[in-house]
Amino acid sequence: MTGNMTFRCSATALDVRRMLSELRARLAAENLRDDDCSNIEIALAEALNNIVEHAYRPGPHGIITLTLSVGQRHLTCELRDQGVAMPRLAPPAGPAPDVTCQRATLPEGGFGWSLIRALTARLHYLRDEEENRLILDFDLGAP
Repeated sequence: MTGNMTFRCSATALDVRRMLSELRARLAAENLRDDDCSNIEIALAEALNNIVEHAYRPGPHGIITLTLSVGQRHLTCELRDQGVAMPRLAPPAGPAPDVTCQRATLPEGGFGWSLIRALTARLHYLRDEEENRLILDFDLGAP
């Protein structure tokens, strides 16, 4: 199981869902373990939704390109968009929000980047001229 795959979609919630569905089917066809497919799908869903909600908001919907490089025990995902750069040119740092509070005061957001970090082996962000590039590396289990 080796090779590259490229996906493109409009930066809309519906198109992201379609792309994730196609991605999941392609990863399963590559005989990746179900746990690996789930982790990749969840991390990419978080990253893609951040692009839709933050990089292209407010403004016209742009294009998101996702390139996957699949190896025997490793998968690299590169997301590219021409939206707004991340603040301080870096993904937000820090732990997930505190959930040891009353149910009525539980936070509704702030979990995405801690989840992405937990599911990936490595992540890297850079702003290359007018383009955002987010690279997520996954270590794959045995088939």
